[in-house]
Amino acid sequence: MGFFNDIFYLLLVVSILVVIHEFGHFIAARMSGMRAEVFSVGMGPRLFGFNKITGFSFGKLAKDWDGDGHTDYRVALLPIGGYVKISGMIDESMDTDFIKQEPKPWEFRSKSTLQKAFVISAGVIMNTLLAILFFGAIALFGGKSLYQTTTIGYVENKSVAEKIGFKHGDKILSINGKKVDDWEQFFQLLAVKDFGNSKYINVNRDGEQITLKAEGIKLIKAIANQETFGIYPEGMKVVTMGVESLKPAGKAGIQPGDTVIRINGETIYESSQFISIVKSHKNVPLYFEWIRRGKLLSDSIKPNEQGIIGVQIVHLYSGKIRHENYGFFESIGIGAEETYHSIELFISSVVQIFKGNISIKQSIGGPLQIAKRATQSAELGLSYFINFMAILSITLAVINILPFPALDGGHLVFIIIEGIIRREVHPKVKIVFQQVGFAVLMLFMLYVIYNDFTRL
Repeated sequence: MGFFNDIFYLLLVVSILVVIHEFGHFIAARMSGMRAEVFSVGMGPRLFGFNKITGFSFGKLAKDWDGDGHTDYRVALLPIGGYVKISGMIDESMDTDFIKQEPKPWEFRSKSTLQKAFVISAGVIMNTLLAILFFGAIALFGGKSLYQTTTIGYVENKSVAEKIGFKHGDKILSINGKKVDDWEQFFQLLAVKDFGNSKYINVNRDGEQITLKAEGIKLIKAIANQETFGIYPEGMKVVTMGVESLKPAGKAGIQPGDTVIRINGETIYESSQFISIVKSHKNVPLYFEWIRRGKLLSDSIKPNEQGIIGVQIVHLYSGKIRHENYGFFESIGIGAEETYHSIELFISSVVQIFKGNISIKQSIGGPLQIAKRATQSAELGLSYFINFMAILSITLAVINILPFPALDGGHLVFIIIEGIIRREVHPKVKIVFQQVGFAVLMLFMLYVIYNDFTRL
């Protein structure tokens, strides 16, 4: 089922984001007095659709069908995104039959520079607004649960946090002079605000104040390469969610809902710490201590030859939490702020790729990676899935506005040039640029897919 889940969530996410993007072009075209011949959900042959001339119908329309200004709203065979066909515009379809005729008042090519720019930019605008809406919805309906601690409970070995110099027991006081009041603020100041700049973190370690430095370029690389920060607050606990009765843990008496507090005398704070210890002791007995309904229990448990004891675990925060609720307008503000920071992060990462500071192989994911992460986010819950779609919507927006042929940004460049020279660039020139750009994009997509397979 894993493969089919991945395919389902990939198609769902891509279809929603692309259809919203194309809907932006469609609405802008209609607002600008242009005709949109087709608005399609999906690609390829028409399955069914509706227009004001023929009404609802299945299959293809007649070859000589002329909507006479009315749009054919259709569902196509391939459930991959969608498209809008605007009259008088040279797009990816390479339909150039209209070129030999005089421009009509309702065609794209007959409109002003500002109207053309508005229509081309509308897809990117819609994806950006969608991200704001998604982030805002998460804030409005879920609020925020803020961990009321700035003390570090656990730092993973070889993690970004360990490389910075964080240690168990450190109390975060400030970052770049800004006082830190909770765990959420700590991460915002460290990894989001002023992205790319070095951070100076003031911590209290065993009663002594010291300053750690997180270099901006290293933070960028870590985030772009999807490295784990590997740092967890004080107050985390590891709880068993499921236990296989015939495996070592089940035989030792561990039950669902037990809290594992120590393994071989080492206090357990986080699930990756638990897994690391167990995996590194294959066929070697470990002394487990756990709590069940306030009672301390213990036993020796020997992981099997695969380093498995037969439990499913989760780490939970057991410390003080402050929950914040937000009103509608406040949520929109939070959505806009989250969108801004996500755009800033993405653009900074792209710049670092071109500078050679970030590996393109590790930082770019194709359909397989998107499918995998879409499924993972959906399994974590609706808010995680919506958050993932918001980030992907921003990615789609930023990529599309890049000044490259076949992208919206490439169309925008031609519109600006035409506005400056006050005449249309010859259609053949546009077509050549479109074809070359499309070919390059296809080659890049093949590389991205190949890269996906190498990372499986």
